[in-house]
Amino acid sequence: MLGWVLLLAGGVVSLPLAATFLDDQGSENWILPVDVALVALLGGLLGAALPGFVAGPTRRRVLVGAAYGVAAAAVGVLVFFLLLSGFEGA
Repeated sequence: MLGWVLLLAGGVVSLPLAATFLDDQGSENWILPVDVALVALLGGLLGAALPGFVAGPTRRRVLVGAAYGVAAAAVGVLVFFLLLSGFEGA
């Protein structure tokens, strides 16, 4: 449970954090790839550190944790899209 909370919080917080440092002329296209990479890294670390987060050998825990991180990044982007645009769309 703790791993899921940390991963979802990381997914939501990482997008504005990446945008803070990469919102310059010429580097704004890197915001989303860096966001996904950061949350995938966080998921992999959580998978390795918390055996209850994902079952199996360490390599599988890291890979599945990273996949969960990519999903958490998608949830974070969706949350910010809904917060900025609302349900009516952009």
